Amino acid sequence: MLGTATKPDCLACLWLALAVAFLLAQLLHRSVATAYFPRTLLCLFEDVIRYGKTKSVWEGQRFAWMSRCDVPKRWFSHFYVVSVFWNGFLLILFIQTLFFGHNIPAWLATLVKVLSGESHDRVMGGELSAFLVLTLLWLHCLRRLAECILVNVFSDGVIHLVQYCFGLMYYILLGITVLCQVPLHRKSFSAVDVLRQTRWHHILGILIYIWASVHQHRCHEILANLRKNKSGQVVDMGHRVPYGDWFDRVSCPHYFAELLIYIAMAVVFGIWNFTWCMVVMYVLSNQSLAAILCHEFYLRTFDKYPKQRRAFIPFVF
Repeated sequence: MLGTATKPDCLACLWLALAVAFLLAQLLHRSVATAYFPRTLLCLFEDVIRYGKTKSVWEGQRFAWMSRCDVPKRWFSHFYVVSVFWNGFLLILFIQTLFFGHNIPAWLATLVKVLSGESHDRVMGGELSAFLVLTLLWLHCLRRLAECILVNVFSDGVIHLVQYCFGLMYYILLGITVLCQVPLHRKSFSAVDVLRQTRWHHILGILIYIWASVHQHRCHEILANLRKNKSGQVVDMGHRVPYGDWFDRVSCPHYFAELLIYIAMAVVFGIWNFTWCMVVMYVLSNQSLAAILCHEFYLRTFDKYPKQRRAFIPFVF
């Protein structure tokens, strides 16, 4: 059944506010208005939105005391550790509710009730859609954790402490957002019920998810291989121009793939789920800001950087 909530829930408003905040940060970064900012305010703004290699080009502009808020970029893996355990925990509780008729813990039921505003943004496919999205989210973070450990080669780049704390909360909030989209009453789903409720949008969303995930993994491998020799040993921690796969079209295809993964989850939800659409809008504004900063880094660092490449979305942006 497809419908809308009687009023926007707290989470939808929060995701919308975050999307707007990152969009404004992007517009402000590209605006001449920053030229009139006091130096301290400008440095604080740029310091918070940049990380890794994009922060290194700003290094000479920072105040010395700002380094106290730096944490290693390799701590990105902590985001996925938290997500794998937290969203895995929520997934187990959801499975027990759907397939075994167990009650969810009272504290979680209260939290979902408060955040959803006691009204649920109905989704096509109902509980099955939410179960699939939570499963895809968990699998995505499990793959990213494996890549952080086995594939990625992190330099000595840093991220801001604010970004680090925000990233931890982000993955905690995602799982709660999924659960808030459906009533968490006791069910007794069977394999037959799953097959009966499976719809075209479930299959399409999963196919898009797999396609985007494969390309994101390939792009991460390409980036990692830039710092390895033919035998797989890390020999260089610098930055070079990546080529291959979607890098032939955009500077940050792994960010574009991230957006597609969340769009795929929106398709699984039936596309018209308002709250998850706000999540997609947030991912769009967040990843596009990061892509713009990376694209600027490449253009500034490499004189012969391919001119046909866009920053984020092929042929568009």
